[in-house]
Amino acid sequence: MRFVSTVAFFAVLSVTCALAQDATAPKLAATCQSCHGPRGDSPTPTTPRLNGQSAAYIAQRLRDFRDPTRQDPHAVESMWSVMTQVDDASIPVLAAYFASQTPTLPQNHGALAAKGGKLFAEGALPQKVPACQACHGAHGEGNGTTPRLAGQRAAYLTHQLEVLRLSLRESDVMHPKTNEMTDEHVKSLPTATPFSRPITTPFR
Repeated sequence: MRFVSTVAFFAVLSVTCALAQDATAPKLAATCQSCHGPRGDSPTPTTPRLNGQSAAYIAQRLRDFRDPTRQDPHAVESMWSVMTQVDDASIPVLAAYFASQTPTLPQNHGALAAKGGKLFAEGALPQKVPACQACHGAHGEGNGTTPRLAGQRAAYLTHQLEVLRLSLRESDVMHPKTNEMTDEHVKSLPTATPFSRPITTPFR
């Protein structure tokens, strides 16, 4: 009987903690949403959407921003001061909150969309660029610390490919895959299914 009571106690405690986190999350996310938009659906082409993104990836990126030497200057300027105010306990709460939001539907646009779709599905053998779907999923859904790309902002994706290609953002996984990408690859990939809108605003 004592064992059953103990189990019941911890079950109630777990539910209580989860409810407390659910109530806390929107308050913690308020600062994020000033740039990333309501529920993480960014209204700005160069600011990434967080809604529906993998919780593991969001948590990893938040921790990455604590080391400004591993990020490109634009990211450091935007996120460094924010992350100095976020404690360890808040990171999984924020990650779970944005991951639970409905993701933005992908849209296929642009003159280079067909080329981008082929690159996403098949890669580019001459430049040793592997198929993106091999890691990011057939629909760009992502998995764990591999980010969801479907529905993401094209201008943001283009900038990330550029800074990865130039090694301005550290990534042992992505550097070998982007080093030999051509300018056309960088421009076409983010406009393809399962990605978002074409680039209409330059990254500032």
